[in-house]
Amino acid sequence: MSEQIFSYSQQQLETLTARVLELARLGGATAAESDISEGCGQNVTVRLSEVETIEYNRDKGVSVTLYIGQNKGHASTSDFSDKALQDTVNAALNIARYTAADDCAGLADPALLLKNSDYRDLDLYHPWNLPVETAITLARECEDAARGVDARIVNSEGGTVATHATRHCYGNSHGFIGSQTTSRHSLSASVIAGSGDAMQRDYWYSSARCADDLLSAVSVGRMAGERAVRRLDGRRVKTGQYPVVFEAPVAGSLLSHLVQAVSGGSLYRQSSFLLDSLGKKVCADIITIDEDPFVLRGLASGCSDDEGVATKNRRFVDGGVLQGYFLGSYSARKLGMQSTGHAGGPHNLSVAPTLSGGLDALLQRMGTGLLVTELMGQGINMVTGDYSRGASGFWVENGVIAYPVEELTIAGNLREMLLQIDAVGDDIDRRGSRYMGSVLLSSMMVAGEA
Repeated sequence: MSEQIFSYSQQQLETLTARVLELARLGGATAAESDISEGCGQNVTVRLSEVETIEYNRDKGVSVTLYIGQNKGHASTSDFSDKALQDTVNAALNIARYTAADDCAGLADPALLLKNSDYRDLDLYHPWNLPVETAITLARECEDAARGVDARIVNSEGGTVATHATRHCYGNSHGFIGSQTTSRHSLSASVIAGSGDAMQRDYWYSSARCADDLLSAVSVGRMAGERAVRRLDGRRVKTGQYPVVFEAPVAGSLLSHLVQAVSGGSLYRQSSFLLDSLGKKVCADIITIDEDPFVLRGLASGCSDDEGVATKNRRFVDGGVLQGYFLGSYSARKLGMQSTGHAGGPHNLSVAPTLSGGLDALLQRMGTGLLVTELMGQGINMVTGDYSRGASGFWVENGVIAYPVEELTIAGNLREMLLQIDAVGDDIDRRGSRYMGSVLLSSMMVAGEA
């Protein structure tokens, strides 16, 4: 894809944003904010060497949120004409006139907004000039590599190549207008291995802002095939308390649960197992977590959050002690605090490893126990922290993988699990916005055979 894929320049989006804000002011709004975006992409999937889908998407939209005093109204449209913008603002104004006043509603504090002098180019836009024929070839290479790993790979869910670009602008009546253009590309494969009546599926993917940073199609495919085959002939284990290693791709879910527990919405609704935890121990002493919004080409990088509040580097957890919440303006006001620049979520969280040598070193540290490579279900109570999920992976004996295991349930309590982290590996998964290696927990309940 190239610059010509967009119908609107960044300057045009900024002009449209300013127009929406002006219409809101003229209509009687005391404050307003607007988001305008345009996105386009291509997705190609090949299954069993045949083209299965070729998808193109192109979308655009305008949303406006405005306030009459503390009364809030919101409306949106996909039509950029001046009449449509006026109609959308009128709809939001009508809604605001009938909503109840909320003393926490309103724009972000103007003192917290990103200043032009603090803007950084984070290298987030790398269009991929990918003809559909080339995309088909790459998808086929990816799937062929996966299917070629072993004769026991009997079916496929396909190889996929996707590319997407977005142009976005946000502005508010404090005078803030900011825009950026981003890209995201991916390669993936998913295949099915069979042995007798047993069937196992697994996958792998690579994702990046720039196509040059993707793993090769062959590498992605081979990883998917190898992961599927190694799961064959799975067994169950005896029910009991065992140490558990979460492989890096699933270990990030523990960090996600921690983030959710200390995010504004959960806190002001009193729906978190970590209420009033600021400055208190929430993880094992060995855990340090940093947040860096300015990672070049980072998938969660940005100089401002969704409300225009400037982002900052910070230490989120230091020696197991929670240093800060994740707050947007509304949740901050509900809690009597200040926005932390997290309207829209966190930015590139990184958990410092405590053990070198990758996954093998972590398994040696564990000795005998369970390696979890896949989690299933949503058995998590964020109010109490109770945790119960289906799992599969491998049984480990004397630090070495012995055999695959399946049809298991692992259970515990998130508060205790975070405190029982015994080690974090340096096999860091960097494909998303949470940079974290595999994690060893000293003990969990594993339910298998009686």
